This record gives sequence, structure tokens and C-alpha cells, in this order.
Amino acid sequence: MDKWFLNNLVCPRDHLKLSEVGNLLVCKNGHTYHVVDEIPIMLLDDLPQTMHVAEASIKRAKGILIDERAPQLYLESLGISEEGKNGIVHLSTHNKSTIDPVVSFLVAAAGGRTYEHLVGKLDSYPIPSLELPNSNGCTFLDIGCNWGRWCIAAEYRGYAAVGADPSLGAIMAAKRVSQQLGLSIKYVVADGRYLPFRNDAFDNVFSYSVLQHLERDNVKLVLSDISRILKPHGISLIQLPTVFGLLCLYHQAKRLFRKARNFEVRYWSVPSLRRLFSTYFGKSEITAEGYFGIGLQPSNFKLMPFKIKLVFVCSEILKRASRLIKPLVYIADSVYIKSLYSKPKRLNKST
Repeated sequence: MDKWFLNNLVCPRDHLKLSEVGNLLVCKNGHTYHVVDEIPIMLLDDLPQTMHVAEASIKRAKGILIDERAPQLYLESLGISEEGKNGIVHLSTHNKSTIDPVVSFLVAAAGGRTYEHLVGKLDSYPIPSLELPNSNGCTFLDIGCNWGRWCIAAEYRGYAAVGADPSLGAIMAAKRVSQQLGLSIKYVVADGRYLPFRNDAFDNVFSYSVLQHLERDNVKLVLSDISRILKPHGISLIQLPTVFGLLCLYHQAKRLFRKARNFEVRYWSVPSLRRLFSTYFGKSEITAEGYFGIGLQPSNFKLMPFKIKLVFVCSEILKRASRLIKPLVYIADSVYIKSLYSKPKRLNKST
């Protein structure tokens, strides 16, 4: 196993250092975590999961759930339909494209309707624009990285990127893409609520279109653990949808404004986000990330259908206007919360 993992991973239960024992990582309290094809599976198998793919990842790591159609692709933990899995299998055996077959189907989740017409037809990887300055080796963690698009964007900006996601299938796809592109990104199967990284491990922590699926108490667990692993004066950059965005209002109306269930999206007001993030990190700035949708990235403009391009242009106009007319951020569908960590660090003698 890469020494980086032994130097930077800790037990997500008690934050103790880990030792490598065969295909396991073990802490001195006896907690064990499987390693599958050099990917650590750092999920807690004795706690309720927020996503069913996490349960499938645990079972695959233990060898009790294997999709025999294509074991090397880890289909059981991808969280897509059976039709999609069959499409991946077909693409992997009949298509000569250089694009990873799993990514060809996972891409729809990256931007909703933006990429749905490209499912199974990708000819390049849609890498987004990371709203952080160029770096010279600063560490970067993406929580909920899926197939690794933001990690790749960070590496292209000069960061040393690490991706964490509860889906073993998505992480394996991310690893394959990283190797294909000649990048040295590290990937871990992990739960954002119980991050398996040592204290003060990262200069930057990022998450996009992930925390919106969690109950508020679970979001607080994620933010608390980010504050633990973030270096003093490190940057947290998190994207979340807002309660008063036009498209967000439409989706809330469709479910009759009832409380979100299971993996449904939760919507936040800008003031509540400011209070929440300030509690964990200190002063936090909220800016508009997009209007009329989530995931519309300038770098992927050429991939968008004509109607989506029009929506994107309108969104960009409003984003620029929001820099001058601050109240416009309250009706953005998607916002970034950027925090410079300035709270006193908690002492943790276990690490």
C-alpha cells in the first residue's frame, strides 16, 4: 500500500493511527478496515449509512456481494439502475472508446440534464472549473468525489488531491481515470461524517452537490470533522442549494414543500448557511454558484444542449450581477460557502 495512506489515514472511530496487516488496516483498539485493490474501505459497518451504496461497498469489501457481470467494475455499489449497469457492461465489452465505461454512465449525475444526452456517448471527460487559485502542492480533499472530476480539476491547478466517497464502484472508476490521465490522486472509500484522516491534514476541503442529500444533523457532523482535518487558516469551499432559488422552489413545490426524505435534496436559506458555517469555521462568505440549476460549468459549455446553453448564459449574467447587487445571492439556486478556518483547534491526543 502507498505510504501516504499509512501516514495520513486514521481510524474514523477514534482517530488512532493505523497499521497494515495483510489486506486490512488495523488500529490499536482492534478496529479493522478492508483494503480492496489498494483502496482503503474506511466505512463504519456498525452505524446506519446515509446512502445504500455505502452498504454495498462494505459487503463487496467483505466479499459477500459481488456482481458477476463485471466484477472488475464494482457495479454493485454504483447506485444506478439495472439498465445502466447493463449499459456499462455492454460498453466495456463492445466499445473501443478510451472513456471509462462507468464514467460514461455516472456522468448524468454530475450535472443533471446538462449531460443526460451524453450517457454512454462521452468522447472526453467533462472537467469543471475549480473556484480556487492555482497552487503549488497544497493539499485538497473532495468529499463525495464520485468519479473524481473535481480532484482532476484540482490537480490541473497544482493541488495534491485526495478524493473520498462511499461508493467503491465510483472510487474505482476515479482511480482508473486518474491513472489514465497520468495523475497521482489518492482515493478512499469513506463517509463524510466520519472522515478517516489525521488532524490538520488538508489545506483545502471541498464538496459539491453532496451535503444537500444529508439531514441537518449529519451535515453538522460533516462540518465538525472538516474542522478537525483542516489546517489552521485552511479553506473550506462547500456548495449547497438554497431554499429560494427559482428551480429549487419548483422542486420543493413538486413535493408539496414537505420535509425531505431519504436521499432527497434539502434546501437551505442563505442566513442559516452563514450562521452554520461561521459556527464551525469562523467568518464565511457566500457567493452565487448558479441560477436555474446546479452543475452548469463554464468549462463544459460545448457539451450542453442549446436550451441548456441559454440557461447557462442567463445564469452567468446573474452571477456577475450578484457581485454588485448582493441580495441576488438569496435567489441563487446554488451557492458556494467559502470559509477561512479561524476557530481555535480542538486538541486530540489520539493523533
